[in-house]
Amino acid sequence: MKAIGVFPGKPGSVHLAEAPAPTLDQVPNGRGVLVKVLRVGVDGTDKEINAAEYGAAPPGFDYLIIGHEGFGQVEAVGPNVTGLAPGDYVVATVRRPGHSIYDLIGTNDMTTDSTYYERGINLRHGYLTEFYVDDADFIVKVPKGLKDVGVLLEPTTVVEKGIFQAYEIQRRLKVWKPRKAAVMGAGTIGLLATLVLRLRGLDVTTFGRTAKPYLNASLVDDLGARYVSTKDISVGDAAQQFGPFDLILEATGNSGVVFDAMQALGKNGVLVLTSVTGGERKIEVPADKINLDFVLGNKVMVGSVNANREYFELGVRDMSQAELEYPGWLGRLLTDPVKGLENYQELFRKLTSPNGAIKVYCQVTES
Repeated sequence: MKAIGVFPGKPGSVHLAEAPAPTLDQVPNGRGVLVKVLRVGVDGTDKEINAAEYGAAPPGFDYLIIGHEGFGQVEAVGPNVTGLAPGDYVVATVRRPGHSIYDLIGTNDMTTDSTYYERGINLRHGYLTEFYVDDADFIVKVPKGLKDVGVLLEPTTVVEKGIFQAYEIQRRLKVWKPRKAAVMGAGTIGLLATLVLRLRGLDVTTFGRTAKPYLNASLVDDLGARYVSTKDISVGDAAQQFGPFDLILEATGNSGVVFDAMQALGKNGVLVLTSVTGGERKIEVPADKINLDFVLGNKVMVGSVNANREYFELGVRDMSQAELEYPGWLGRLLTDPVKGLENYQELFRKLTSPNGAIKVYCQVTES
C-alpha cells in the first residue's frame, strides 16, 4: 500500500513509502472501520514535520505516515459498529487518548500528558495513504452533500473549538452576547473562522497583510464580513474604527500579532490563540498598559489546540449551514489539488511555495 512518509528527525525526508495494508482485526471488540482515503489536506504542520521540528514514528516503524486532514469513504466495518456502513463519507479525528484524567474521561484534546498521540503528527500514522483503519469512536460521518468539501472539516474544527471555548469561558458573566469579532489572519483557518463567526451573526473584521485585489479578501467580503489589510491601516486604528472587539481569533502564525490583538480586545472580551509558533522572536511591547487593560477590563486570553469529536460534529453542522447560506463558498478554498500519492514532491512544492494557494490537498483517489 502506498503512503507518504517522513523519517522523523531527518529534515527533508518526505518520500513515497510502502506500508502494510490495514485490517479490521487491528481494532479490538469488533469496533474497526476500514476507510478508503479520497482526499488529504496538507498544512504548516506537515511542512514542519518534514523539517524535523517535531514528530515521532509509531512503535515498530522508522517512518511516520503524515497527513492529519483526511477525508474518505467507508469500505468495511466490524460486527459491533453501528451508525456507519460501507459507502459512507467520513473524517477521522486526530488526537488519540493518553493517560491523564482528561484522556480517561474522553477529552483527550485537553490532555496534560507530556507524550501525546496524534495521527499523522506524533506516534500514530496519518492519512496520506490509500487506506486506514480506526475505532468507530474516532470516525465522524459526513453528509453526501459535503463530499466535495469534506477535506476542510479538520481545519474547521480548530475554529469550532476556539469559538466554543470562548463562549464556555464567558458563561462566568451570566450574559455574554458578543457582537463584534476580529480574525487575525486570512489563510485557511482565518477564512474558516470568519465563516463560522458570520454564521453566528457577528460583525467580523478579518485582518491580512495583502492589499486588495486579493482572492482571500474577496472571500471575506462575500460573507458580509470586512477585510482589512494591515498595509493600509494598523490593527490599533482599525480597532478604533470597527471595534472594540468582543472576540478575537488569532491565526497568523506570527506571535507578534498576539500583542496587537491584546490591545484591540474590548472589555469582557476573549482572545483565542491558535498559532503554533516555534521560533525565538523577541519584540518590545507596552507591557504595563496591556496588563492594566486586561485586569481592569476583565479580559481573557486562551490557547486552543487540536479538537475532540464534538468539534468535528459542530464542524459538520456549520459546513452544512454554510453550503445553504453561502453556496459554493467552501469549494473556493480548495485552490491547489495534487493528484496521486506518487506526486508528493509537487504536493510539498505547493505547500512550501504557495503562491496564493489557500488549501493544498492530495486527491488520493476518486470516490
